[in-house]
Amino acid sequence: MATNQIFNGFRVNRSLLTGGAVLTAIGTALSAAGATMVCAALITAGRGWLRSLEATPTALAQRALREARVASTAGWEAWRAEHGSPN
Repeated sequence: MATNQIFNGFRVNRSLLTGGAVLTAIGTALSAAGATMVCAALITAGRGWLRSLEATPTALAQRALREARVASTAGWEAWRAEHGSPN
């Protein structure tokens, strides 16, 4: 009964169960190591990409916001001119 144990009529092969648990643990460790390597590669690539930009992301966002405000004001002015609104 060392190999097969019975729990409430359920027969378990302990060596097969142990082997599966060991392989699962090894696979989990390898998967975690692989995920860590992928994250490190992506972070390194992202940092290099940010360094290669002509302007910082903050400057790009500020410029886009300025352009959106100018476009919004121009649209509002055109609408007021078309509809004759004194506001």
